[in-house]
Amino acid sequence: IVCEKAEAFIPLASLVDLDKERERIDKEIDRVQGEIVRAQGKLANEKFVAHAPEAVVALERKKRSDSLEKIASLEESLKELKKKI
Repeated sequence: IVCEKAEAFIPLASLVDLDKERERIDKEIDRVQGEIVRAQGKLANEKFVAHAPEAVVALERKKRSDSLEKIASLEESLKELKKKI
């Protein structure tokens, strides 16, 4: 039978080292926070915003926005993972 939507639940404890996954997520959060700091630094620089092409400024704004979304997603993953530990 083919179905349009199905969900399967697999216990991760036997498949994934939860402590290592938590460490990996923590490192990724640190990396993405660095990207946010860099983008915010550029966007706070009046000379950069005034003189850089609008496409470059827009790209930095998008990087910051994407990074903020990524942090939220990673933090949610970490929260769910901690429930399993």
